[in-house]
Amino acid sequence: GNVYNGVKISPFFDSLLVKVTAKGRTLKGAAQRLHRALREFRVRGVKTNIGFLENVIYTEDFFNGKATVGFIDSHPDLFKIKKSFDRGTKTLNYIGEISVNGSPDVKSFDPNKTFRTPKLPHYQKDGAVPEGSRDLLKKLGREKFVQSIKDDPKVHFTDTTWRDAHQSLLATRFRTEDMLKVTRSYAQQNPEVFSMEMWGGATFDVSMRFLKESPWKRLQLMREAAPNILFQMLLRGSNGVGYTAYPDNLIERFIERTAENGMDIFRIFDSLNWIENMKVSIKAVRERTESLAEACICYTGELQDDDQKKYTLQYYLDMARQLEDEGAHLLAIKDMAGLLKPYSAQLLVSELKKAVDLPIHLHTHDTSSMQAAMYLKAIESGVDIVDVSLASMSGLTSQPNFNSLVASMKYHERGREMNLKSLNEHSTYFEDVREFYYPFESGLKAGTAEVYEHEIPGGQYSNLRPQAIALGLEHKFETIKRNYAIVNDLFGDIVKVTPSSKVVGDMAMFMTANDLTAEDIFEKGGSLSFPESVIGFFKGDLGQPPGGFPAEISKLILKNQKPLKGRANDNMEPVDFDKEFAAFQKEFPLTDFDDFLSYKLYPKVFKEYYQHVQDYDEVTNLPTPVFFYGMKRGEEVIVEIAKGKNIIIEMGYITEPDDEGMRTVSFKLNGQTRRIQVRDKNVAVQKVSNRKAEADNEIGSPLQGKIAEVKVKEGDKVKKDDVLFVIEAMKMETTVSSSVSGTVKKIHLGAGELVEQDDLVVEMG
Repeated sequence: GNVYNGVKISPFFDSLLVKVTAKGRTLKGAAQRLHRALREFRVRGVKTNIGFLENVIYTEDFFNGKATVGFIDSHPDLFKIKKSFDRGTKTLNYIGEISVNGSPDVKSFDPNKTFRTPKLPHYQKDGAVPEGSRDLLKKLGREKFVQSIKDDPKVHFTDTTWRDAHQSLLATRFRTEDMLKVTRSYAQQNPEVFSMEMWGGATFDVSMRFLKESPWKRLQLMREAAPNILFQMLLRGSNGVGYTAYPDNLIERFIERTAENGMDIFRIFDSLNWIENMKVSIKAVRERTESLAEACICYTGELQDDDQKKYTLQYYLDMARQLEDEGAHLLAIKDMAGLLKPYSAQLLVSELKKAVDLPIHLHTHDTSSMQAAMYLKAIESGVDIVDVSLASMSGLTSQPNFNSLVASMKYHERGREMNLKSLNEHSTYFEDVREFYYPFESGLKAGTAEVYEHEIPGGQYSNLRPQAIALGLEHKFETIKRNYAIVNDLFGDIVKVTPSSKVVGDMAMFMTANDLTAEDIFEKGGSLSFPESVIGFFKGDLGQPPGGFPAEISKLILKNQKPLKGRANDNMEPVDFDKEFAAFQKEFPLTDFDDFLSYKLYPKVFKEYYQHVQDYDEVTNLPTPVFFYGMKRGEEVIVEIAKGKNIIIEMGYITEPDDEGMRTVSFKLNGQTRRIQVRDKNVAVQKVSNRKAEADNEIGSPLQGKIAEVKVKEGDKVKKDDVLFVIEAMKMETTVSSSVSGTVKKIHLGAGELVEQDDLVVEMG
């Protein structure tokens, strides 16, 4: 028979009576001991009355000896039994699934690869942290703090290791587990750091989408570990941390909650430099929080080019003055692709210092490998703060090297005294940790001047390759980069930063997948089903680019749709927080208001994340190699499944698949053998070859991906350009419309099915 906590149970019994005895000096003491014994019981596979008994013996009336005949009738709350999470079993199920089938987020890895154990910097675990920039903000208040930055002759440093560095190098895949291990030591040893950029941007949805983490818990845990240094996030103005527009009151409430969770600096930008889309966010930070509003001018083009008529010096100076008038506390130059050259930086920073009375914060990416030189020119020109990253997470599409810049500035009049030894130790730690994430490396080996041609932002570059792989286009990556530049020209030379850069990337992928040239777009545009993000862009969902939209291509892409007038947010109904939050909690029990905000920003992503937690519980405390690659035979790990509660897991063996493709995975959990069943998804898998769309009345998929939704039913009457279905692939959605008017004769493939390019989906009559 089976053994549960030392009790042998016959498999022929459908019920079991177990007697538990406890004693103590008082009734309450005995009840508390008995309650603990019940909490530690683990009976699986059958229902028990343990939860009810826990409630019975842990009430004041029971403690006081008042449990009479009518006790149960007078205490209806006894039947509100707290759900047992069975975290150990769920954790084993996750590890078993990944060990057998691999992570869906990891396309290929070396099963024989070994990893070094990252060396943690020395620090006082129970020691206090010294006062830092956050303490100074609290002490002085916002206005005096801003003045102190302007009065300080030394240059300040923002460390982006915690957000933009891993977003740009490793597709945003850093897990909270790996950052949290050194957050406290970093805060203790480096209070001179101006800010830690550690949230916002792509980290919000990637946390849920790929890492199965709550982005809010990351903010809360890191804030607890580093209470002394300013935290900084990236906010996409009217797009929040999403890729579309949201109701203004949702953006305002998001900013409020983010500040309440510990955010100090909101770096606010608009992907088209449209100030109208930034006003609500700037105002919300100023009026609803005690945080700082750092407004951005996104840099593109080339100031030294006499032929540049669009993004001129005057353009940037005018924008800076408008942002100052809107109430920005700080002004950021956001050089998202690393296009700002040394002498252009000298000119821009010098003139901005004359134009506005705000601290200047400079951000760049080192894709060209020239940005350290650019920083030196900017520092000499009076820039107040620069973005850098720890050495092992710097360079290429990330930010310039923090450690080297500190060392090189040691004898400069604007050099700031920093704990270089500590920076080097933390860099060494991240050097080892980075190896865990090797499948997500961008593939870029050295700086390249190509960035001045394609202008791909550093934060997007490492994400393009996974997208290309998902679409079966990895072998055409060079073509994708060339098409990126072509699309930018087609769209009128726009500012390219999330989400506008995603629009350009989606279109470049679309052109590459369908072997389209710029000429083809104009010749065949009337019959093409463009990516949803591209249609939304020309509709005005992201706002208005400088100079407006190119008329000819706009007409081709929008077809019969009319563009928006004004902000997309202005046409949206405000969120009814009381009503919608109540409905949300009914659908998703054991959630809070922060979860609700996640759902409103990313409903589909949150639902998938929530279901993952139901299936596998929280997986955030799993060691990163186990999370991504599973376990090997004989490997042992310790996992904290709740605060102060650890389990020891040892991998035993994995059997060969049976006739139904099921494998048995054997573990030892705290020394007891546990076996779970996992379906091997690779067994007897035959690639389905779907029929291709060939006739004029047959509509196929324009891309490889998954059918997200079919909008029509057989027998429906449709007109030309009516939406038929939606294809999804790695954050990119493409709406496919009918090329003819008629009746839906047959739907060949449904929602959830994987498709190759040109697979027949809908047949028209």
